[in-house]
Amino acid sequence: MMGQVNADKTITLTKISELPEGYSWQKRALFPDWKGYVDDTLAINSGLGFLFWHGQGRLYLNVPDAVEGFSLYINDVQADTAGASCGAWAVDFSRVARDGVNTLRVMNIRPAGSHVEVCVPYPEVLDGPFEESGIDPAALELCDRIIQADAARGFPGAQLCVMRHGRIVLKRAWGRVNAYAPDGTFQEDAPAVTNDTLYDLASVTKMFTTNYAIQHLVTEGKLDIDAPLTTYFGDAFFGDTLDLSAENPDLAPIASQRDWKRCLTLRHLICHEGGFPACPAYNDPNFDMATQAVGAPGSNKCFAETREDTLKAIFKTPLLYQPGTKTVYSDIDYMLGCFVIETVTGKRFDAYMKETFFEPLGLKRITFQPLLNGFARGDCAATELNGNSRDGRVSFPGNRTGTVQGEVHDERAFYCMKGVSGHAGLFACATDLARLASVMLTGGYGRHRFFDRSVIDLFTAPKSAVMGQWGLGWWREGDDQRVWYFGTQSGSRVIGHQGWTGTLAMVDPDRDMVIVYLTNKINSPVTAGDNPNRFDGNWFTASSLGFIAEILSIGLDSGADVSR
Repeated sequence: MMGQVNADKTITLTKISELPEGYSWQKRALFPDWKGYVDDTLAINSGLGFLFWHGQGRLYLNVPDAVEGFSLYINDVQADTAGASCGAWAVDFSRVARDGVNTLRVMNIRPAGSHVEVCVPYPEVLDGPFEESGIDPAALELCDRIIQADAARGFPGAQLCVMRHGRIVLKRAWGRVNAYAPDGTFQEDAPAVTNDTLYDLASVTKMFTTNYAIQHLVTEGKLDIDAPLTTYFGDAFFGDTLDLSAENPDLAPIASQRDWKRCLTLRHLICHEGGFPACPAYNDPNFDMATQAVGAPGSNKCFAETREDTLKAIFKTPLLYQPGTKTVYSDIDYMLGCFVIETVTGKRFDAYMKETFFEPLGLKRITFQPLLNGFARGDCAATELNGNSRDGRVSFPGNRTGTVQGEVHDERAFYCMKGVSGHAGLFACATDLARLASVMLTGGYGRHRFFDRSVIDLFTAPKSAVMGQWGLGWWREGDDQRVWYFGTQSGSRVIGHQGWTGTLAMVDPDRDMVIVYLTNKINSPVTAGDNPNRFDGNWFTASSLGFIAEILSIGLDSGADVSR
């Protein structure tokens, strides 16, 4: 049975030389009266709640010499503390650990006036059997049949990972790493996708790099999301803004533009309320920034070929509306967020993410610029068949010509940010991304604390009463407002993000679950017609990202018949 406590309900204490070093504890409390006051109406003075998952569990005690005895209970099971005095102790409570909130009590400390210290680390994500998922096997079978059938008929490929109650309970892969030749020929003998294949996450990058970094820096007190961006960039951020109002009378006068940018904050950016255009082509020398369309040759006054020039180009870019008055999804918001993080930390964005998150979590198959970080093209799912040309329908100087594989597809990330950006550029397999996403359920991992619970609450709450589908950066289910991604069964607190290449990560705090579904649906010919952004891969059921969450959720803890 899922989450079942071991029948041997024992707690083991082992003497150790000292408390482990280098830990950022989930909870650290000195008993009795750990909150520093006595409340005789509630039993909080001797009790402490903390998050953990079944089948694992270790915490630590520091018992001073003066303590003659004490009682320890975890989830109403009493530990044998006889002889547990004078020093540090490791407590193995894995046989009584529960999914979610666990309860610890330290009582009867003798003599009066003495104390016992408790240190609780964070849980980790382990591998576990599918039977522990609580998902009806028929639901998985249905998903499997759909994706298998689509892959047999031309859908490029997919990868799925599900984490439930701290267990990776499902890993599957379908299709081909590179399903189509540049001429659109289906390659039946192409190498198969495995659970280790890396996918270009596209805009899923925004949440699991930029948002993660911002949330961590806010937790550490090193970043204020309400400080003006001039704090990090100086007056050039608004002073260099181009006056393009003569070329486009819909743009505000330059004085208003500079006033708006002078007051612009990181909160505006992660709420997509910054005023920037959605996706200006800084990489195209013929792009007209005033009209936001391709113009005369060499007309782009914000053309940028390096990361440094890209930041200057953003400084020059006029805003389309006053910050805070609209919600317009823009990649620039997260490109700027990346630069803020680099300014605050003094490290390049990819190095900071690797050092702060990927390495502490033990993640091996997640990276920017995979071809420069130990991976080959064949390790990565391919995306567009002919550069960024949409099979020849789009042209700009310097465009790639071959199949994009192992390089970020997004034009601004590749040409302007050199593969390292806050809006796109991260590659990962579904399993590593699921482990990374699990931090949004707990705030930490093992010895590492990443986010305060209050920070998680702040960033995942609705940004306003009428915009329940948006948190601070995070996409929210809200009032059935993201069902095409998170399904109709999801509660309002489900969060996540989608990526244009065909990727999705969702975190469900109410059901203690993470679902990561990655495809490379644009590794297919462009569909005939006038829209260059429609690919044949988009027409398969397997490309409609929310169908996975829908089917698995219907079969979750319900006994529902999903086979009909």
